[in-house]
Amino acid sequence: MAKKGKRFLEASKTFNRDELYSTTEALDLVTKMASAKFDETVEAAIKLGVNPKHADQQIRGAVVLPHGTGKSVKVAVFAKGEKAKEAEEAGAEFVGADDLAAKIQQGWMDFDVAVATPDMMGVVGKLGRVLGPKGLMPNPKTGTVTMDVARAIQEIKAGKIEYRVDKVGIIHAPIGKVSFGVEKLRDNFNTLLETLIKAKPAAAKGTYLKSIAVSSTMGPGVKLNTQKAATLDKE
Repeated sequence: MAKKGKRFLEASKTFNRDELYSTTEALDLVTKMASAKFDETVEAAIKLGVNPKHADQQIRGAVVLPHGTGKSVKVAVFAKGEKAKEAEEAGAEFVGADDLAAKIQQGWMDFDVAVATPDMMGVVGKLGRVLGPKGLMPNPKTGTVTMDVARAIQEIKAGKIEYRVDKVGIIHAPIGKVSFGVEKLRDNFNTLLETLIKAKPAAAKGTYLKSIAVSSTMGPGVKLNTQKAATLDKE
């Protein structure tokens, strides 16, 4: 287990780690405890009552956070002809087809999100072993395989994030930066949580929202009262 830093340990002493807080209280604690010299990212960890081993309980998708993520995102688009032109006009940093794929095969990965038109998936599919492990493979479920490349790029630039349940049923997602302040972080968190509640699979039995914690990059996790959070409380 990694050794915890002095700041982390000091911050941990400022609140009760076993207490369950409201969304606002938790985010207030997280922002106050952030002491790094950079603008820390705030992340939510949401444990769901699903069994990811079953295909009908896999939860994956994307959501546009109302206040964005605070991160500038580089977009690579696989497209040809008019769609390539459309992607360039919409602000994609990198646009190409076989040439872009060849560059990635050689180890170039200077982008955060990849988008592809459906007709390019034959080319993109060959990059599965490179893009897959990094979570960069375009996917129709997250809106990154589409003919409407302009809209996809605009949403990504506006703060669209992808989410996917991991092997133990937890979704980790960024909800903004410490500098956003509590209200904007709460708006982003509530948008994410509402999306996940709507995505509940019919096959999921028992308690769906098992536990929720929020933390900053360098700070300890603060646990939320899941029932209160589920009402998208504004307190």
